[in-house]
Amino acid sequence: MAEFSHLDAEGTARMVDTGAKPVQRRRAIAVGFVECAPATVAALREKALPKGDVLTVARIAAIQAAKRTDELIPLCHSLPLDAVDVDFEVTDKGVAIRATASTSAKTGVEMEALTAVSVAGLTIYDMCKAIDKQMVIGGIRVTDKIKE
Repeated sequence: MAEFSHLDAEGTARMVDTGAKPVQRRRAIAVGFVECAPATVAALREKALPKGDVLTVARIAAIQAAKRTDELIPLCHSLPLDAVDVDFEVTDKGVAIRATASTSAKTGVEMEALTAVSVAGLTIYDMCKAIDKQMVIGGIRVTDKIKE
């Protein structure tokens, strides 16, 4: 059976003690996808949605969310983020989202990258829902964890 670092011997939730770990440069990359109707894809490409420039707003929301991950995920450590980069690719089926978070810290930045992707997807959904009620947010996952 797997051992969970966020549980003590009695099974009580706890924050992992990273005090003895060395500070390291760390990066994490996460991806996700918002599946959209063809008309929504066209409107995104033309920047013709009623609420404005969807991807710019989604990028800002993603960065803000990554910076506040510790406030959203109860046992997450507060991390000094060095950078959060968010990229989008509008495809014929929707929007691919890729977020890279980096820090110099004692623990990784996977949760920050995942939070950025999740909030970017939610923002795209929110800004497009007036014209597309069938969007699906999915495929959110970490693709890379890098210690430098």
